[in-house]
Amino acid sequence: MEINLLAALAAAVSAFLLGGIWYSPFAFGTAWQREAGVDIADSNPALIFGGSFVLALIAALVFAMFLGPRPSLALGVGAGFAAGSCWVAASFGISYLFARRSLKLFLIDGGYHTLQFTLYGLILALWH
Repeated sequence: MEINLLAALAAAVSAFLLGGIWYSPFAFGTAWQREAGVDIADSNPALIFGGSFVLALIAALVFAMFLGPRPSLALGVGAGFAAGSCWVAASFGISYLFARRSLKLFLIDGGYHTLQFTLYGLILALWH
C-alpha cells in the first residue's frame, strides 16, 4: 500500500499541536480536567505526550492507508470529518454513556477527535 510518510507525519504533528491548543487552559483544558476528574500536574508528561504522539502517528498512518495515495480534497476532508465524528466520537459517546461521563466531556473529546481527523484528511489530500 502506498503511503505518503511525510504527509502522515505532518498529520500526526497537526494532531499534537491541535491537542496542545484544545486542551490548554486557554481553550478547554480546565473544563476537561474538571469533567474528567484528573489533575494533569500529577502526571508523567513524557509518557503522556510521547504516547499521544505515537498513537496520533499510528492513527494518521492507518487513515492514510484508508484514503489511498492521492485522495481528493473533498474525500480527504469529508472522510476525515466522518471518521472523527461518526467513528471516533460516536464510539467515545457509547463508552461515555455507560461510564456516565458528562455531555460536556463528550463534546470536548469528541470535538477534538472530529477536528483531528478532519485535519488528517486535509493534510493527506493537499500533500501530493
